[in-house]
Amino acid sequence: MEEKTLKTLEFDKICEILSELCINDDTKGLALNLLPRGDAIFVKKLLQDTDNAVISICKFGAPPISRVSPVNTSLKRMEVGGNLSAGELLNIAAILKCTQKLKKYAKNCENLPSDLFENLTECPDVEARISSAIISEDEISDNASIELSNIRRKIHRAGDKIKDTLNNMVRSPHYMKFLQDPIVTLRNDRYVVPVKAECRGDVPGIVHDMSASGGTLFVEPSGVVDANNELQELSVKEKNEIEKILAELTGLVSEIKDQIKCNYENIIEIDLIFAKAKLANRQKAIRPEINTEGKILIRNGRHPLIDPQKVVPQNITLGYDFDTLVVTGPNTGGKTVVLKTIGLFTLMAQSGLLIPASDGTVLSVFDGIFADIGDEQSIEQSLSTFSAHMKNIVHILGKFTRDSLVLFDELGAGTDPTEGAALANAILEYVKDIGAKTVATTHYSELKIYALTTDRVENASCEFDVNTLSPTYKLLIGIPGKSNAFAISKKLGLADFIIENSKQLLTKETVKFEDVLSNIEENRKTTETAKIKQERLKNEAAQLRAELKKERQALEEERTKILERANKKAEAILEKAKAETEKIVSSMRALQKEKDEREALKAMEEVRKELNIKIKSKKTKQNIPKQQNASKVNPNSFKPGMSVLIVDLNEKGTILSIDKKAGTAVIQMGIMKTGAKLSSLVILEDETKKNIMKFIPQKNVGGGIKSAKTEIDLRGMILEEAIMEADMFLDKAIMSGLGTVTLIHGKGTGVLRTGIQDMLRRHPHVKSFRNGKYGEGENGVTVVELKNS
Repeated sequence: MEEKTLKTLEFDKICEILSELCINDDTKGLALNLLPRGDAIFVKKLLQDTDNAVISICKFGAPPISRVSPVNTSLKRMEVGGNLSAGELLNIAAILKCTQKLKKYAKNCENLPSDLFENLTECPDVEARISSAIISEDEISDNASIELSNIRRKIHRAGDKIKDTLNNMVRSPHYMKFLQDPIVTLRNDRYVVPVKAECRGDVPGIVHDMSASGGTLFVEPSGVVDANNELQELSVKEKNEIEKILAELTGLVSEIKDQIKCNYENIIEIDLIFAKAKLANRQKAIRPEINTEGKILIRNGRHPLIDPQKVVPQNITLGYDFDTLVVTGPNTGGKTVVLKTIGLFTLMAQSGLLIPASDGTVLSVFDGIFADIGDEQSIEQSLSTFSAHMKNIVHILGKFTRDSLVLFDELGAGTDPTEGAALANAILEYVKDIGAKTVATTHYSELKIYALTTDRVENASCEFDVNTLSPTYKLLIGIPGKSNAFAISKKLGLADFIIENSKQLLTKETVKFEDVLSNIEENRKTTETAKIKQERLKNEAAQLRAELKKERQALEEERTKILERANKKAEAILEKAKAETEKIVSSMRALQKEKDEREALKAMEEVRKELNIKIKSKKTKQNIPKQQNASKVNPNSFKPGMSVLIVDLNEKGTILSIDKKAGTAVIQMGIMKTGAKLSSLVILEDETKKNIMKFIPQKNVGGGIKSAKTEIDLRGMILEEAIMEADMFLDKAIMSGLGTVTLIHGKGTGVLRTGIQDMLRRHPHVKSFRNGKYGEGENGVTVVELKNS
């Protein structure tokens, strides 16, 4: 881009504003020398980086960029063997510290601009060493090295010793009369006292200085010369140790010089990108769409150098249906602002700056932007306004290409109107034929007709309110503008007869054309009024629709709330009824259980009394009568179903199950079951045969096996009764050769199910059991698999 064009379009002022938002001096220099780029891909990347920076600032705040100084000079001196100064080392530490802060900032952010943050390299050890060793440009920390700490401790002790000696001297009555003032001071880095010139011989020592008047001599007393010499030696050692420390730190920096240089350059670039983002936030700017076809579509574009409270947003189109735009209208109507807005927006976008416009704005990347704007009159070069403009136009016509943007302000002005209009017409036609995109402002009616009759050329005008004699600065594309000279003159008080005489001098063609423009303007205003009214009605309808929608939504929400409240109330009633029902059922069950338990206890008590009577009678007998056909057998001979005599009780019973490991058996005695040791049992063979015959499957007439029941209903029984019935049922099932049986115990409170299943876990005939499945009774039944299956 030509520097003259950048200045004409006031791009340099944008760069100045940008530089004020930069933190570092080198960044400010980059901002002031910012130039548009012609590579569309690179331009898109620049805009994307700036847009990402805007998003990062909005979400996480601005990055912690520190002020740092250039490092090239320091690194070059280090490369030739020189040591870095304390100030240079502190600057490098600041760069490394800023790098660490930026890396930490990057961890919390998304979509950061380009890869600048990724290229930053952290060196925390070097930064920490420099920061701990150097306090300021003029001060090295005592902790920089052990040797430096020791030297400084000795310096302090030596200095204190000298000052104590001299303080004793200046307070001594003997010496006070020889001193100008009772103080201790420094001259040439040596402690001295101020002695009166006439008393020089009374204070032996070395004179280091004299006052301007000559009345005071600064004498180093002989008693502290050796101590001062020691102090000087320590000072030299301190200086040498500091040089040694700086050399060590320089060596550390030398190992990472490439990373430091890269970090500095990236910090400056990051500073520039975020300065662009700050400018975008200040201008409420957006990222435009970029193309290379010369298409421009500016939506509500606001010139960035005009007061935001006064600027009028512009809607401008170029490169779609037409390539040349001819803007007409009265002076001070805003035509030049339109030209500068188009040109400045293009320069900003090609420099990576966001545009103060609305979303949907489209800009093109041009290989060059050429502008002939403003009063180019030059007294020094003896050029008239027309000559100066024409010289600039000749330069433009020799430089532009089909991929350029050309801006002409008052094309052909400053000379004979007829010749000027013809010249302007020819220039626009030439530029159009080459293919460049052109915007020109003019007062010539001939150019309005040219725009109306030429393909790919369009008229535009800046609206002017004749009633108030003020422009509205609103651009109207497709409508040629009037100069409004007669109307403005009449409004300003020019006599009517002069205005009428002026009209008589116009040609009929000019009058007709002006009338056409007047009709177009009136029709446009009528259409604009109707459009505004239509838009207002549309907005009112939309508002009413939104209100109705809101009311309907409120009614729906209220209906939902009412239903929810009703459902909750119904659920509460049902829950209450259910709880009361459960309470009644529980009470009934408790009463039934209590009744059953009383009856069972009564029966058990009777059995117990009968047993006690028998036991007492048994004790009186000396010998147990031998039972017919009774015999003792081996414990392994006992089997379920056998009839046995329990010797201890002298009672008969049937074996239900046997635990061979424990040597015990469960015996059924009438309605009771009891446990007994196998050693206390006697098999009753006659009764056993009868009993076993009951368990032997009987063949029916058809030759099949008599079927046994595969399920038992235990509901309504107390737990003890249910266990007894289930136990007997399992014995019969095992004797009948059944593989699977079902115990029906119901769901209820679960007490019956739990007790039955506890019994099944210990039962010798049970292989496994499970709850019923869907269709089998679920938790209301237990399905048992027997061992003989």
